[in-house]
Amino acid sequence: MNLLIVESPSKAKTIEKYLGTGWRVIASVGHVRDLVPENGSVDPENDFAMQWQIMPGKEKQIKQIINELKKADAIYLASDPDREGEAIAWHILDILKDKNVLKGKKVYRVAFHEITKKAVTEAIQHPREIDKDLVDAYLVRRALDYLIGFSISPLLWRRNLGRSAGRVQSVAVKLVVDREQEIESFKPIEYWSLTAKCNINDTEFNALLSKVNGKKIEKMTIENRAYMDEILEKIGKPEIYANVISIDKKKTNRRAAAPFTTSTLQQEAARKLYFSSKRTMATAQKLYEQGLITYMRTDATNLSTDAINEIRNYISKNYGEEFTPKTPNIYVTKSKNAQEAHEAIRPTHFDNADLNITGDEAKLYNLIWKRTIACQMTNAEFDSVSADIETENKMAVFHAVGTTRTFDGFMRVYTEDKDETDDNNETKLPFLSVGDKITIKKLEPEQHFTQPPARYTEASLVKKLEELGIGRPSTYATIMSTIVDRKYVEQDKQRRFHPTPGGWVISAYLSKYFKDLVDVNFTAKTEDTLDDVSNGKKEKLSALKEFWKPTSLMIDGAKEIKTTEIINTINEFMNSHLFSDGNKKCPKCSGKLGIKLSKYGAFIGCDNYPKCDYTKKLEDINLEKETEEKKEQKQNINIDLGEGISFRIGKFGPYVTNGTKNVPAKQYNAENITLEIAQDLLENGIKKAEPINLGNNPETGKPIFYYATGRYGAYISSNRVNVSVKEQPSLETAIDLINNKKTTPRFKKASKK
Repeated sequence: MNLLIVESPSKAKTIEKYLGTGWRVIASVGHVRDLVPENGSVDPENDFAMQWQIMPGKEKQIKQIINELKKADAIYLASDPDREGEAIAWHILDILKDKNVLKGKKVYRVAFHEITKKAVTEAIQHPREIDKDLVDAYLVRRALDYLIGFSISPLLWRRNLGRSAGRVQSVAVKLVVDREQEIESFKPIEYWSLTAKCNINDTEFNALLSKVNGKKIEKMTIENRAYMDEILEKIGKPEIYANVISIDKKKTNRRAAAPFTTSTLQQEAARKLYFSSKRTMATAQKLYEQGLITYMRTDATNLSTDAINEIRNYISKNYGEEFTPKTPNIYVTKSKNAQEAHEAIRPTHFDNADLNITGDEAKLYNLIWKRTIACQMTNAEFDSVSADIETENKMAVFHAVGTTRTFDGFMRVYTEDKDETDDNNETKLPFLSVGDKITIKKLEPEQHFTQPPARYTEASLVKKLEELGIGRPSTYATIMSTIVDRKYVEQDKQRRFHPTPGGWVISAYLSKYFKDLVDVNFTAKTEDTLDDVSNGKKEKLSALKEFWKPTSLMIDGAKEIKTTEIINTINEFMNSHLFSDGNKKCPKCSGKLGIKLSKYGAFIGCDNYPKCDYTKKLEDINLEKETEEKKEQKQNINIDLGEGISFRIGKFGPYVTNGTKNVPAKQYNAENITLEIAQDLLENGIKKAEPINLGNNPETGKPIFYYATGRYGAYISSNRVNVSVKEQPSLETAIDLINNKKTTPRFKKASKK
């Protein structure tokens, strides 16, 4: 008999079915051994010697492995194909050697990236030794994390600064705090744009001012209303006649996004499905263990030749030859150290007829399936037309752009979402030729303000960490959950990260006294060093010494810092956050306010304590800032639409006014309100808008309608499925929202037994 060890019980059941008689497959249930949880378990003075113990509760798994091993001729260690998986195999083998139960037994290490019968049997036919380099990289990472935890965390506890500091989590927190500082210091700048409402042969289209009296108009050129009024006076009042002076036509195309890596799967699942990184990875793990997708921790974007051939055959059969490129689409892995797996995340097969999955598993599988199919389809093709239109008095030139999709290509199946606004919306222009006469019916000036950088979401923070080379596929979900669980950041209703008071304090402390620990370049270099160890380019001991020497010096230096100096440092770091109005006076005694530390955490207190007992929670500062931010946003929105009508946001939400009459405009915002809409609202009041047919849902054949007003605001509806939206979405976004709202988007319900 042969014994095969995997990590999870569900994976063990799946593989045992493939292997049949003569095989026993059992699970280690993850890691079985870890460092002894006490100071000294890693000894830098003794070549970083490490003391291990079997993890509490894992004695049962070890006993089962030993009992089954007695009946076996050979043991196959088949934990996951990454550093952690290699470490689990090494730990199990080391334990069995210590217990002297391997005599006469053959030991093999096997690794597979998908749980299919073919992949498992091929791996068993080609076993290998345990990869010492991968294990060494794990040991370096584990030693560093342990040393930081047992060296820095006590410094935090002793001074009530925080719960813990980690090699990567601290950088993530600092990124969130840095972004918040950018937002708080941001000063909005006013600028204006001018849109011409053009007409030719009773067909209307828009054009944007691009030149005035020969001067090019950039985004920020028109700085205020006075300058805009000067321009309007030069151009004259509608109706204005103009001529088309140039036409530029070109064909463009767009390529499908690469198949999913761990990072891009987490980002897209956050955007489309609103999944946290932790939820995404837990769901992907279940799909992998059922043999439905390849291994889900990877930073590679390549696909196997067999998979590409299967995808191309599926596309040809189901979509047609015109959607199948002449040669396979090849995607180059951007990560310079892609080593966690050999393929991108993809389905193990592409015929979904017999899948019995529901809920999160169905949603995530559907996302992976679509992305994988789309990546091997032809490009989407577009006709792009731009026209310059000059007023007859030669004072102004307006620029109009139209883009029309002429061939769906991969967009028939899937379109990637973006964190930022997508500027590639399709807009059509009427047929235009040089010399055509254009009537400008109206000129619509619009006031804008520059916006601060957006706060990070899980998706954008993972993307930023990946861009900086910080963290690896197996760590992103843990980083996200750790910084939330330890209350260094919190998420608002838009799922964007805000630093908590604890996040501000620990970032202030680490930025001053552990500068390298939160430096993105230092942390990225450490990740590169771990990769070098994995690839056999660097030895374990030299890597540990290279990192630990400067870190230990920082720790030794921090031990001698007086608490008063730390408090002064934190006050300086948080000054603009705490006292944005510059007022540091105590409202009770006019003393000086500042950060104080207690066993309950940081708070604001008066320097005249104990004579003055004034205190304030740091949480109250955040609440006040949120309220002030909302007030500022409302005050900033006062848009002059023309003809004495303006769009504003007041105490009860958006409204339009002509100075004497106010009408609610809750379904509109600064980007979609127009003078015509405002006039209609003022004249006719609120009325239920006619639904807009966005197009058909390819999965049901039913149309999707957009309703601008509803009981709970704007929404889309199709086949009795309703989804709330903030604004009119594209057809592709609407299809995803509708299908993901369903319990079982494209799969049959699991049969009840």
